[in-house]
Amino acid sequence: MNTLLVHSKSDLIGAVAGALCLVHCVATPFLFVVQAGLVEHGHSHPLWWGLLDIVFLGISFAAVWWSGKMTSKKWMRNALWVSWVVLALIVGNEKFSWLPIAEQAIYAPTVALVLLHLYNRKYCHCQNDASCIEK
Repeated sequence: MNTLLVHSKSDLIGAVAGALCLVHCVATPFLFVVQAGLVEHGHSHPLWWGLLDIVFLGISFAAVWWSGKMTSKKWMRNALWVSWVVLALIVGNEKFSWLPIAEQAIYAPTVALVLLHLYNRKYCHCQNDASCIEK
């Protein structure tokens, strides 16, 4: 399989998934406001809406894995993984309420992942398999 093709697609998928995740995160408070007047009991949002966090996290995991494997810069691989781990911890915290963290904290790692994928796509392409970082 052409590694440049996989690299290019993983960054594009990662950037798109991150952007959609950001839209999802921004839209959630508006969904709560709209439903506040409609729902008296039970959950304040549909189950599928909450599961989107996990879907985006899974897609971004795959994109970070491939992009990290195919980048020509070691710092880029580390930055992608740190951003993803922070995002995963914030999503986990939202689901399980481990620590009192502001909901806006999710924006930083999400924006970081989008920007890192775009930067990686433009500036950190492997010229060939030998120029990619070895694990």
